[in-house]
Amino acid sequence: MQLTAAEIIRAVRAALAEDLGSGDATTLATVPPGAKSVALMRARESMVVAGIQFAETAFRQLSAKIKIQKLARDGQKISAGKTLLKISGSSRAILSAERVALNFVQRLSGVATATALFTNEIKGLNARILDTRKTTPGWRRFEKYAVACGGGKNHRLGLFDLILIKDNHLVALQNAKPNAIVAAVVRARKKFPKLKVEVEADTLAQVAQAAEAGADTILLDNMTTAQLRAAVKIIHGRAEAEASGGVNLKTVRAIAATGVDFISVGAITHSARAVDIGLDFEN
Repeated sequence: MQLTAAEIIRAVRAALAEDLGSGDATTLATVPPGAKSVALMRARESMVVAGIQFAETAFRQLSAKIKIQKLARDGQKISAGKTLLKISGSSRAILSAERVALNFVQRLSGVATATALFTNEIKGLNARILDTRKTTPGWRRFEKYAVACGGGKNHRLGLFDLILIKDNHLVALQNAKPNAIVAAVVRARKKFPKLKVEVEADTLAQVAQAAEAGADTILLDNMTTAQLRAAVKIIHGRAEAEASGGVNLKTVRAIAATGVDFISVGAITHSARAVDIGLDFEN
């Protein structure tokens, strides 16, 4: 997915307003208005980069004359010590934008790096890593963009672009005929014929029902690897298979080896660690 310049500017402006408030008191008190500096934004650990445009935007919002040399790109794997940006211009602008710029790049690069760890674990197998809706409120598009930078595939953006029939939906339809899954799929196709339909299955019986109902994707929730292999056999190409639950770096390759098409991992967004990036002025 691609982010627009307009949405990046909106996010950066909101972050700057939150941080600056009535003004950067420390910088205004200590740094002369005409002071000029050169600063380097450097990685302090290996990572996959994401969010560079947010940092550029933060500095330029505070000084239109600032000069930025981009030395790394989103999606690039870099080593500790690599310089991402060289920023030249107003010392006040660089100091006041520093934290906002770093927050965006550290957080989004953390998501990209976490995603890359999972994608690397399943190299050579057919499965793809998917993200989820377990994202920071207001940052979903940014974090899903970072997932793509790390080699993952975006699942639905929200409740509007894919039908995902989950266990609670099925409980609400428990008395429907011939069964809740068929009833839910039929209703979904009728109401939103252009949307793909995914069904969550907790049991192999539900897997069979979802496949027979014509679901596009079947979400295999919290199944063992033996159950996943059995589910893939039941589906037999009639739908795509997505594994979910119990996924971590130790289990993901075994899950991928069962033959599923996708593996959804909430941790790549909700538990990603911000990577270590610093911004230092040159003497």
